[in-house]
Amino acid sequence: MPRGRRGSRVSVLEAGGEEEAPPARSQCPQQTQAAEEQILLRGIFEIGRGSCDVVLSERTLSWRPIQPERPAGDVECDLLCKEEIIELKDIFSVKLKRRCSVTQRRSGTLLGITLFICLKKEQNKLKDSTLDLINLSEDYCDIWFRQFKEILAGFSNRPKSLKILLNPQSHKKEAVQVYYEKVEPLLKLAGIKTDITITEYKWHALSLLQECELQGFDGVVCVGGDGSASEVAHGLLLRAQKSAGMETDHILTPARAQLPLGFIPAGSTNILAHSLYGIPHVVTATLHIIMGHIQPVDVCTFSTRGKLLRFGFTAMFGFGGRTLALAEKHRWMSPNQRRDFAVIKALAKLKPENCTISFLPANSSQDVLEKQVQGPPKSGESKSISLRPEPNSTDVLLVRESSQSLLLPLDSSDQWQMIQGQFFNVSIMAIPCLCSAAPAGLAPNTRLNNGSMALIIARNTTRPEFIKHLKRYASVKNQFSFPFVETYTVEEVKVHPRNNPNGHNQEEGGPHETASESSFPWNVDGDLMEVATEVHVRLHPRLINLYGGNLEEVNDSNVTCNCL
Repeated sequence: MPRGRRGSRVSVLEAGGEEEAPPARSQCPQQTQAAEEQILLRGIFEIGRGSCDVVLSERTLSWRPIQPERPAGDVECDLLCKEEIIELKDIFSVKLKRRCSVTQRRSGTLLGITLFICLKKEQNKLKDSTLDLINLSEDYCDIWFRQFKEILAGFSNRPKSLKILLNPQSHKKEAVQVYYEKVEPLLKLAGIKTDITITEYKWHALSLLQECELQGFDGVVCVGGDGSASEVAHGLLLRAQKSAGMETDHILTPARAQLPLGFIPAGSTNILAHSLYGIPHVVTATLHIIMGHIQPVDVCTFSTRGKLLRFGFTAMFGFGGRTLALAEKHRWMSPNQRRDFAVIKALAKLKPENCTISFLPANSSQDVLEKQVQGPPKSGESKSISLRPEPNSTDVLLVRESSQSLLLPLDSSDQWQMIQGQFFNVSIMAIPCLCSAAPAGLAPNTRLNNGSMALIIARNTTRPEFIKHLKRYASVKNQFSFPFVETYTVEEVKVHPRNNPNGHNQEEGGPHETASESSFPWNVDGDLMEVATEVHVRLHPRLINLYGGNLEEVNDSNVTCNCL
């Protein structure tokens, strides 16, 4: 049967069709699985530079080059006839391939079908690629095209319409360019409808999410930095509380966000993108959204005196908060200059925070809670206190510090620990917080949805030692292997400052401050939050879905297509 380079003679086997089986070959597990699946279509296309026998089954598309018959056991023939396989779940679009000329008024001459595929090319990095199935038959290509479209329509988790919130001020004001040059073409290729709003001021996205209609959207996408993503997440969660009829000022068990959130990294640090995708790569983030890869993520509520302040993923008090406060006063600088300036100035003015930290250990047990203080604390050191229920009482806690005891009200049967003293920095992280400055993460032992937070405390120490601790984040060494650094896995944290914002102990009667000057700066997801009193941080497992997927499972295929 003669076969030309294009327009070759073809045969189509509908489901259940029969054809003489080729000689048996050793097959990998993926090939064996493909062989066991029901065949939907089978025929001949030109792929690369040669004709191939192409089989479309329920989950895979496979093809094998057609070669002249050779003696059995010919090694060269076996290599040339190696079967290639791609999984249908990795295809995100299909188009008819046509060649147009100036004289042709209509769509042009049909050449075949083009498949657009999501491939994992490097560690955690996704890339869009194409596979051309060349055949000049209009009727034949139409059958395959409609079958591919039907298969793609069956992926119900993939978004068909998205609300885009774009922050034009992110980083070097590149967000608009990034979206229109790299993101929008892929979304159009996948057939996803978009409605774009460019934010004009801080908290604009938050106000939009409280007012705009989201009924027809499958998800919300934020193009910007970590602060923009956190603002949109906060807005989606507030909207969910109102939809559930909950009082937003006092939330114990929040309702989950109704729509998933996608994040296109266009900021300076892109901690959320690093933690979600393993890499701050725009195309990778876009393909995760297109493919509908969903990752449930834990979220924190930040409240004071029982009133909700905001939702968020991470927080820093002390050095981290004061550094951000300094940076916010110099917004006229470039992001990198502003960051470096703020860090240097904060280190120069470094002072410990005198506060009380109470926390509820995750999966608390009596062994974890009975941490004893080894000897009396030295001057400037913090004091660790173990809280346990007083026997025969449900109303008080017995606080033990060395040989002293103190009764405190017991709000619940859960067991809390307390630490008092002076601290340079307090970090509370619900996600790993990976970034270029901390490749292993600010909280490397935390996961996106393990139901706990990392509490990292840096006690009062010398400035050089604290700087060594900060530098360790950028190295492969353990950043926590310092005697003044403590880490805990917790579910709730309460931070109660005991000094005023200028470092004067309140018990010593420091000078009176204005309302703005009497607030302590917190760094919450890169946004400045100023609070004058105790802040209560509570973790809520899997409260929002983010487009991201499991980094170990996304596009995990052992077979690569040499022609892609």
